[in-house]
Amino acid sequence: MKAIISTAEGALLADVPVPQPKANEILVRVKAASLNRADLAGLAARDGKVIGMEWAGEVVEAGAQSGGWKPGDRVMCTGAGAYAEYAVTDGGRACRIPDSSLPYEEASILVLALQAMHDAIVTHGALERGQDVLIHGASSGVGLMGLQIARLLGAGKVIGTSTHAARRARLAEFGADLALDPGQPDWHQRVLEATGGKGVEVVVDQVTGKQFAQTMQTAAVGGRIVNLGRLGGAGGEFDFQLHALRRISYIGVTFRSRSIDEVRTLNAKMLADLGGAIAERRLTLPVDSRFPLAEAGAALERMGANQHFGKIVLTV
Repeated sequence: MKAIISTAEGALLADVPVPQPKANEILVRVKAASLNRADLAGLAARDGKVIGMEWAGEVVEAGAQSGGWKPGDRVMCTGAGAYAEYAVTDGGRACRIPDSSLPYEEASILVLALQAMHDAIVTHGALERGQDVLIHGASSGVGLMGLQIARLLGAGKVIGTSTHAARRARLAEFGADLALDPGQPDWHQRVLEATGGKGVEVVVDQVTGKQFAQTMQTAAVGGRIVNLGRLGGAGGEFDFQLHALRRISYIGVTFRSRSIDEVRTLNAKMLADLGGAIAERRLTLPVDSRFPLAEAGAALERMGANQHFGKIVLTV
């Protein structure tokens, strides 16, 4: 099969063996794959492996323990090796495409954001109806989904941040009551003003880094800060006194250290809460641009240059 692999020369279209599914896995004929920032790390590894972690397509083979999948089922998946004509994943982390009219390109951009943000907002953020939410990096695909999930689940104030003015202006389309520039020195004060001085109960932080000290100041007493990304760097100032005084729960999450069973549970919880909204297409993301598989290198360059709003898709 054709696939995009990471090499010293960059993203290279190559012939590689079709992956063989294990008993718990499904083999999917990839119709479209979505780009995610973690793919840039896969590209930088230069290890000859197939890049990509999110795709949609049609099941062509299902292992006996994959969870009842059968050939012909339309699925959206997360896993590894997405930039290819075929990919495998554990059956428990795949999602059925609920609407037969939903194009594969649009389906390919949903599931990772749904899984990540439901886990952050609901499981770890423990959002309750009426509580306020702040999402850092809200103009990313995952961030845009987080705004929608918070709104769907009855959050009070939904606040998003983005350093890009044009993208920040569009956050209201996805559920934000307030869009802030975290590059402004008083941005955290505006969060407090918007919440009557108390701060937000849930922060989903995809940035961390230098701004974390200000992020801590936006948390309410008993607030939860979920570390979902580190686009601003892996280090930053941590105010231990404020942490204690406001009784802040600081929670780190990543897919990289989760077991198969943990990801299955995460996916099942997401579908239980959001399956209806997914089927009704109330949770959507914009497609920024489309590239054929062979031009994955150009697609990755666009993402690396931060030129996009929404998701970049590879058509296979």
